[in-house]
Amino acid sequence: MLLTFVVFDAWCIFVFCCQVMKSEKYEFQKYYYCACFTTDNIFLDEYKLHVRFASEQQFRQDFSPVLQSLGCVTEQQFQDVLTKINQEVDRRKCFGRTSVERAAAIRDIYQPLHPHVYHLQESFLAPKFKHIAEYCSGPNASKEGLLELLDEVPAPKVYRFPVFERQFCEELLQELEHFEQSAAPKGRPNTMNHYGILLNELHFDQGFITPFRERYLHPITALLYPDWGGHCLDTQKAFVVKYDMNEDLDLSYHYDNAEITLNVSLGKDFTEGNLYFGDMRQVPLSESECTEVQHKVTEGLLHRGQHMHGALPIASGQRWNLIIWMRASQVRNQLCPMCQRKPSLLEGEGYADGFTCQSDSLVNASCSLA
Repeated sequence: MLLTFVVFDAWCIFVFCCQVMKSEKYEFQKYYYCACFTTDNIFLDEYKLHVRFASEQQFRQDFSPVLQSLGCVTEQQFQDVLTKINQEVDRRKCFGRTSVERAAAIRDIYQPLHPHVYHLQESFLAPKFKHIAEYCSGPNASKEGLLELLDEVPAPKVYRFPVFERQFCEELLQELEHFEQSAAPKGRPNTMNHYGILLNELHFDQGFITPFRERYLHPITALLYPDWGGHCLDTQKAFVVKYDMNEDLDLSYHYDNAEITLNVSLGKDFTEGNLYFGDMRQVPLSESECTEVQHKVTEGLLHRGQHMHGALPIASGQRWNLIIWMRASQVRNQLCPMCQRKPSLLEGEGYADGFTCQSDSLVNASCSLA
């Protein structure tokens, strides 16, 4: 009996040490951007086109014909495009510094309406979601068994399941709207969405998003997407986007800067606005067919980041979505998902875009206990 307790105590100490190592790793690990962050995948709203801009000469050579076919026919129109591109490039070059400054200002001046929503609690989660995560963490979990717990979706390898309780969604939206109406500085969530909130700047990562990914999402993605980094996710970028009749109505066809994406519909009252999925990024657009997928409030859609998708226009009301781009440094260190090249690293703040130096990657394998 004494030996049993000694072994059990040793195991507890091992688990505790691994968790401490894991926590310290994320505190001191250095993360990076790929240099393509300042040149590639710049979205031109007016023409619904993603472009690359390394120089004006390169841009004219690569994109003048397609822009002309889309209605950019005068030199003034082309100069307007260049102005918008240069503004976006400047925003990206300063993004890390300005994001840190915004986060510091938010911490100093913003008073949360619902402080409890910043810290993950099991009561926030839908019972079925907790059951799914518990099953995936069990010793007998299998992909086949997991699929029996998930709703069938017509798009390949896209999975739907309830995530949050409705009351939590309502309280989170109240918090987000309270912040939106405050004087605190706000950053644009990504290149394509004009309206929304970067949750790391609002200080959601440490208490909510990171433990949510580690404890609940990682066991699920490990079974569903082992070939796409689902088993080794180590960072994320989380944000909310807002669609409104007087603001953004839809989201053009695109892929994500992520290995795996979770998209949760938070509310409010809206009609239409379903998501649609095509094929993987590597398949030519001419060979792809899109499938519409209904997105209900409190439910999440889980999919591969390189799976092309978009959002249809809402017809009325207002819609908020929580997006979590989950990243696996072991995968993206080999090939940047945005430029499809070996990443050229630029120093970043926080999780940056989830790239690490190869020496840092060795730290990732030091303790894989979840």
